[in-house]
Amino acid sequence: MTVRSLCFVIAITYCPFLIAAPPQPIPVIFDTDLGNDCDDVLALGMIHALQSRGQCELLAVTITKDHRLAAPFADAVNTFYGRGDIPIGVCRSGVTTHAGKYNTLAEQTDGDSLRYPHDLLDGGEAEDAVTLLRRTLASQDDGSVRMIQVGFSTNLAKLLDSPADSDCDLDGRALVAAKVHSLSIMAGAFEPISRNGAKPTAHREYNVIKDISSAQTICKKWPTPITWSGFEIGIALPFPHQSILIDFQFVNHHPLADAYTLYHPPPHNRPTWDLTSVLVAVFPENGYFEHSPLGRVQIDADGYSTFAPQADGRDRYLILADDASDRVMEALVLLSSQPPSRRK
Repeated sequence: MTVRSLCFVIAITYCPFLIAAPPQPIPVIFDTDLGNDCDDVLALGMIHALQSRGQCELLAVTITKDHRLAAPFADAVNTFYGRGDIPIGVCRSGVTTHAGKYNTLAEQTDGDSLRYPHDLLDGGEAEDAVTLLRRTLASQDDGSVRMIQVGFSTNLAKLLDSPADSDCDLDGRALVAAKVHSLSIMAGAFEPISRNGAKPTAHREYNVIKDISSAQTICKKWPTPITWSGFEIGIALPFPHQSILIDFQFVNHHPLADAYTLYHPPPHNRPTWDLTSVLVAVFPENGYFEHSPLGRVQIDADGYSTFAPQADGRDRYLILADDASDRVMEALVLLSSQPPSRRK
């Protein structure tokens, strides 16, 4: 045995911490109103990029847009990234029942074939979101799952109020308390918004006002830490349309670029609301954002969100520092435009 080999053996014997196991992917569940804005699909692409990097694992996608093509388009995106077996759940709430500007891509054909192949052809065939959430959470280690909600609070509120079932003998709130590490949510507005130079005013954020009672349920009952990305964060980070025109051109048709273009064609720079919640869910301590003190968020009857500092509070909201925008945007662009690495 050489001296170098002997030193290596001694180091392993007496310093076992020198050989650390690689970090395990963070299990995530993505809850989205896919089709109501193009930032949802960019956020889903980010999650796939992070999974390809070994940093997260997408356990399930649940949808709060009640249209039959929302789930098929989610399946098309997942299949594009080589993960068409990810389960998808839907709600039947009667909220935003229109197709949206890009979910019709799920039925787009080139000749006799679907442009974006996928198996789930109609949301009516998809599983109920709460049933899927309960089964998925029950199968995971305690305190491990990070929930990312970038749509309405419909599904997660119903999860909290769900009874025990054959998948788990815990009720919904107890199940969340046992299995969920944290919730990263794009909802609310915590800083006044100024438009066209007018005096800053409070803002009724879209994800909240489309289902106010469910948002209030999250505020009252959610048992784990919540990080809120308010309206003011995403609107301050417009996605550069040049990326859509250049960075996604490694294939003839890319579902993220097609969705962005159908929603609002370049040269429009669309805000990145939902992408920020993905970034902070997987990288909560990487300094992309500053955070408010701990406190408690409340939603009033009109859909306005307020925050009250509280030393033992559950909630924090994101703050974008003046010098952080470029770093955050670089991460969002690079992750959302990363090519699939495991396409079938």
